[in-house]
Amino acid sequence: MTLKRPKPALLTEQLMIAWQAASLLLNYPDEELLGCLDMICSGSHRLPAAVGKPIREFVVHVESTPLTELQAEYVETFDTRRRCNLFLTYFAHGDTRKRGLALLRFKQTYLRSGYVLDDAELPDHLCVVLEYAATIDQRLGYGLMLDHRAGLELLRLSLRDMSSPWAVVIDAVTSTLPSLRGDERDAVRRLAAEGPPEEEVGLAPFATPQFSAGPSKSELPMPSFPGART
Repeated sequence: MTLKRPKPALLTEQLMIAWQAASLLLNYPDEELLGCLDMICSGSHRLPAAVGKPIREFVVHVESTPLTELQAEYVETFDTRRRCNLFLTYFAHGDTRKRGLALLRFKQTYLRSGYVLDDAELPDHLCVVLEYAATIDQRLGYGLMLDHRAGLELLRLSLRDMSSPWAVVIDAVTSTLPSLRGDERDAVRRLAAEGPPEEEVGLAPFATPQFSAGPSKSELPMPSFPGART
């Protein structure tokens, strides 16, 4: 028996604002981000407090922190810590063959919407997923986040544990999603205790040529966490 996916609690326009803002704020900070802060802050006032307030809190942090310091902190946070990883499939699969299949499934989902991702970007990066959900296909993007809800929660808790300023941005994202179910809470506990799988076999399956030019006739199942919403 499959469980029906819960619908988003926010309005379509609110989801677009929240996810686009989070995508910008979770990217590597640069001058372009600084130029977007007024727009992000303005849009956040159209969101419920649980979503808009943490966005504004992070905007204040960006405005009050020298850019070079913010950039160094970003690299230290997201590029050196396994539990603070912005690649959603990494939490469930680490660097294993299963992760390669999951990456293919992300790319295949994008192709269903006619969205062809730049080969320089991995499709499970949270910023990519959020931008896709905000600007291309809310329903499919929302589904990708639900499929990896446990990983998002571990990321949120990991950032909280290290008092990272980016934790509030993940708070905003998870506030747009349903609360964790029992099986998802179990998955988070297992991830917190064990961490992502460590078998390093490369991501060669992601480069399968049949996925490089257009939609495939058959769709791969999404390898994900036990109890992922369906």
